Order: sequence, then structure tokens, then C-alpha cells
Amino acid sequence: MAYERPPAKKPGRGRPPKKGQAIKLKELFSTRKADFQTATIFLYGKEQDVHFLCLDLLWGQGWYQELRFVLVILEGRCSILVSTDLTLAATDIIRLYGYRAKIECTFREMKQVMGAFGYRFWSKSMPKLNRFLKKEEAHPLEAVQDEQDQRRIEQTVQAIEGFVMCQCIAMGLLQLIALRFSDRTPGLFFRYLRTPSRAVVSEATVAAYLRKSIFRLFAQNPRISITQIIKSKQENADVERDSLVS
Repeated sequence: MAYERPPAKKPGRGRPPKKGQAIKLKELFSTRKADFQTATIFLYGKEQDVHFLCLDLLWGQGWYQELRFVLVILEGRCSILVSTDLTLAATDIIRLYGYRAKIECTFREMKQVMGAFGYRFWSKSMPKLNRFLKKEEAHPLEAVQDEQDQRRIEQTVQAIEGFVMCQCIAMGLLQLIALRFSDRTPGLFFRYLRTPSRAVVSEATVAAYLRKSIFRLFAQNPRISITQIIKSKQENADVERDSLVS
């Protein structure tokens, strides 16, 4: 259920209304079928003809927010998409919605395979956050006035963002390895898969293979940059340890 905008001027006395006429979104597929537009959109890996109707309506209870509703008919199936960004075109909203499965799979891999959200950065300067904070109440971070505490909070946030960013880079490397070398490295298929892909293996399979083989690969390729960096740090550590013992 959504609502039209209230009239600019309310006839008669009393408080002006917050909403206009109620609209059942599901009924619009039949009542406004003639108003649907047709566009060709690259969706799910191919170009498809999509019928859609775009409307900006109010939604909510008590506090009504204007949202962009996009009613979509694709291959006989009806869907209703919603966007808080009123500047997006209806075709862009439909196209972006088509990426939802890839986005959800990426978050799942980052959480389960990479541990991208398992960071443990914290600071005593960070105040306790209130999940049930009301709109008129000030945010706890606004009460932090000490410059040193503010700097520590900024460093903590930077550490969290840096950790997640490094995990995103690692995820991209795993995907590149899976796309380019799945057919060249039979060892990638050693892992049990419920639904194995004979063309491209998953990020989890590549990660499991690298965990078992990364040090052997370094030893077999002593001239690559990462191997030389690790070896130099190990040699420096040995020199420092020998000096401490002597």
C-alpha cells in the first residue's frame, strides 16, 4: 500500500493531510496496464525486453517518505522494485536489481571464505552506541570532544576500513586465479564440491588450494618479488635474534 502526494491546499479548516489517496500497488498491473513502457535492458547476462511503470509515491506509517516504485513485467512475472534515490531512472533501477544475486554471493564468500568482517579493532575512546537511538537524540560520537579520543576513533575506523579493503583485494585475486587458471591446475579440483563446476572453480576452492600449496610455490619460485620480500624479512629477523643471543 502506498499513497499519492497530498493536495497543495486543503479545502476547509483543519490540519493539512500528510498523505493523499491510497493506492494498492499490486492492482496497478491491471488498472494501469496501458501506461507501461517497454525498454531493452542488459539483464542476467543478455538483453531482454522489459515492461515497466515508474511512480513516485509516499510510503510508511506516520512519517511518510517519498520513494520511487518501479513495477516490472518480465517474461510474464510481475515484480515491484523500490528505490530511495529519486534521481535514478527506472531502467537503471531494474538493471541494478539484476546484480542482487552476485552481490549476495560476494558478501557470502567474503564472510565465510575470507573472514572479511571478522576484524577486532576497537578503542576505549569509542563510546557505547545505542541501537535504539531516537531521531531527536544526539549521536554518542558527537559527545566526544577530546582531540586525542577523536584521533583514536578515526584511527580505529581507518583500520577497519583498511582491513575490509585488503580482503576485497584478496577476493579479487582469488577470482582472477579461478578465471584464468582453473583449466591449468588440476590440483584445484581436489576439494569436495556439492555442485562442481568443470569450467571455473569457486573462490573457496582456490583459497583451500593456496592454503595447502602457498609455501611450496614460494620455494619453487625464489625469484618472484613476494618470495624475496619474505626471505629478506626472515634473514633480518635471524640477524636480530643472533645479536640478542650473543
